Amino acid sequence: MQADSQDLIAFIQQSPTPFHAVHAMLSRLTAAGFVHVHESEHWQFELGQKYVITRNDSSIIAFNYQCADIANAGVRMIGAHTDSPNLKVKPNPDLYQQGFWQLGVETYGGVLLNPWFDRPLALAGRVTLQHPSGEIIHRLVDSKHALGIIPSLAIHLDREANKNRSINPQTDLPVLMSLSANKQQNFHALLQQLLIEQHSDGSLQTAEILDFEISFYEAEPGGVFGVVNDFIAASRLDNLLSCYMAMQAMIHADSEQNTLMVCNDHEEVGSQSASGADGAMLAQFLKRFVESQSDQAESDFGRMIDQSMMVSSDNAHGIHPNFAAKHDANHGPLLGAGPVIKINANQRYASNSVTQAIFRRCCAIAEVPVQAFVVRTDMACGSTIGPMTAAKLGVKTVDVGVPTFAMHSIRETAACQDVGFMLNALMAFYCLPSS
Repeated sequence: MQADSQDLIAFIQQSPTPFHAVHAMLSRLTAAGFVHVHESEHWQFELGQKYVITRNDSSIIAFNYQCADIANAGVRMIGAHTDSPNLKVKPNPDLYQQGFWQLGVETYGGVLLNPWFDRPLALAGRVTLQHPSGEIIHRLVDSKHALGIIPSLAIHLDREANKNRSINPQTDLPVLMSLSANKQQNFHALLQQLLIEQHSDGSLQTAEILDFEISFYEAEPGGVFGVVNDFIAASRLDNLLSCYMAMQAMIHADSEQNTLMVCNDHEEVGSQSASGADGAMLAQFLKRFVESQSDQAESDFGRMIDQSMMVSSDNAHGIHPNFAAKHDANHGPLLGAGPVIKINANQRYASNSVTQAIFRRCCAIAEVPVQAFVVRTDMACGSTIGPMTAAKLGVKTVDVGVPTFAMHSIRETAACQDVGFMLNALMAFYCLPSS
């Protein structure tokens, strides 16, 4: 399957927050025939049918039930995460300083802060309201156009900026919103305006905003660039790129196996939440599935997990030509050279020789190259949902990713070719026969 870079960019632009990403994936999956079921309902899965559930509007599981012998067939699973590092609006954000209206923010995840300066910033997220009827409702908002900016301090006032610039997130990051310091301009009024503009519901004019989860994001869309259009640059490639590929593989893989996609929120802050990978969401779904299909649910669940495998897909650090010394010379993944298997002796990644071999086999079937990443021995590495999913479920897991530059920046870069390589490898994994 050929990856469509413009479709990927459109998906990312539709997904400024995990709430929007799940909404976009849910829309595409249901359009492709997946049945949306709710956790509050009684489930009865039908062989040959496809299902999708969400939790907290920010995590999603899609499942294709193709093989009735679940204990012996297992499930081919791909995992990713919907969240990205960003600047999140504080609960009481309004600041009126020096004649300006600003919004206070806190950092979400390991944000690379310098690139956030001097970028037009838009706002998006989820708002919880009390409807005039008394009902508690939730609505998504997305300004789509820039509403604010964080201006840099001129170099004339900070002569050491290019040598030793440090950022105080409390004092340096409030976002400039308006020249006017009129307190009638405030964040709640702005949210109310966005809600009224974006939802055809006149009652929202009198609905009371109870709370919100709103973040800033780069307003400028991503794009393809390079002399021969080698690269894709966009916000939130980590990890909406993996969400997109997993979704496309779920929709397009013509598999006779039981296949599953899970995209969890909160990976960037440790995954310990009801909708995070270190929570119970995936295990609860799989147990309910087995219970609905088996008279020996406990035994069959264990047998199913033994026959299952998870591919944890999260971006990998491509070797930067200006900073090659930051990589182990034998394990520096190249952009454009295929998927990366991520390996760590201390289990920061869940890959082992068995799961690595299976993924290499998938790459061979798909006729795509494959690489390996090991962090320098004198440096610490990041982690993914792989180890915690493996530990929670007891499922064999491999951590893989598309090599990327500038991870956790406001704009990240990958090679267009690698998107196609990884997508084909994931589709081969979904179609891999039972052992």
